[in-house]
Amino acid sequence: MYSIPAMAERTEEAIRRRLERVRERLGTEPDEGWLFARIAAEVAERRLALGLSQSDLARLVGTTQSAIARLERGGRPPRIDTLLRIADALDCELLVQLQPRNGNEPG
Repeated sequence: MYSIPAMAERTEEAIRRRLERVRERLGTEPDEGWLFARIAAEVAERRLALGLSQSDLARLVGTTQSAIARLERGGRPPRIDTLLRIADALDCELLVQLQPRNGNEPG
């Protein structure tokens, strides 16, 4: 049986390992899920940097801890309104940008 601080430490270590795997994945050829994997990693990193638990962030956003966990795992792409609330709770700006692909500038 682990104490509560030990369990929290193990959970944060597991999140850090997961984030490292996401970073490695982002260093390879992007596939369909790369954008959501990047967002998931950024949310988890910022949450940890602010010292928030998933439950803390969920309360600030108005959702459940399991929804935050799913987002951080990259389980399902989040809705834009959810991302806006998360960005606000993490004191961040959400930037969405369209850029022309290589050589596809309008003529």
